[in-house]
Amino acid sequence: MGRVAVVTGAASGMGLAISRHLADRGHRVALLDLDGDRAEQAAGELRANGTPALGCTVDVADRTAVDTALDTVRREFGPVEIMVTSAGLAPFESFTDITIESWNRVLAVNLTGTFHCLQAIIPDMVAAGWGRIVTISSSSAQTGAPRMGHYAASKGGVISLTKTLAREYGPFGITVNTIPPSAVDTPMSRRAEEAGNLPSLDALAAHIPVRRVGTADDVAAACVFLCSEEAGYITGQVIGVNGGSVL
Repeated sequence: MGRVAVVTGAASGMGLAISRHLADRGHRVALLDLDGDRAEQAAGELRANGTPALGCTVDVADRTAVDTALDTVRREFGPVEIMVTSAGLAPFESFTDITIESWNRVLAVNLTGTFHCLQAIIPDMVAAGWGRIVTISSSSAQTGAPRMGHYAASKGGVISLTKTLAREYGPFGITVNTIPPSAVDTPMSRRAEEAGNLPSLDALAAHIPVRRVGTADDVAAACVFLCSEEAGYITGQVIGVNGGSVL
């Protein structure tokens, strides 16, 4: 049987696609999400297709909730060998309108949540002498994004944390990479479009060299490669899945 994989933000969008792709490759998958009902529904679909899977309700900003969920994963499947951190918040607010509460919440989920999840599973990987970590960051951290100062800053921190862990844990057989997607057609993007916070996806596509926005499966395909045996010499890298929009 495959390895034990944990995906956060797994109930929809990129996290769900990543979970499905990992399941297709024979891994046991734990789907963690703030929306536990949808995570369990998605896990049920994977189980119906023959993949051992479980869904857990988790706010990644809550370390106790993260530890409790990972204890469940270990009890059901064993030590964690693959971790993908996809959970995130992406609000739109002018910089001078960002409250300290909003700033703290975005960083708590996007950056501190990543910290909680990775710190909690690194010992499993060190003990095994093998591990694959992929963080989902954002092209906004590479280019900047108006009205997303807290989001871009949090994702910049994720990129820096990824590079640091790659250097620190490479000697233990653990690779750590990040994927910063650009425009991707996800429920979150559609909500932002409907709220007037993003141009239409068709308008965005016109400015992307490949002339289309990405799909969750585009991101998942890159992610599962980075989680594979074949990617063992790739670590600390920023693997852009962006259709050429960031070079």
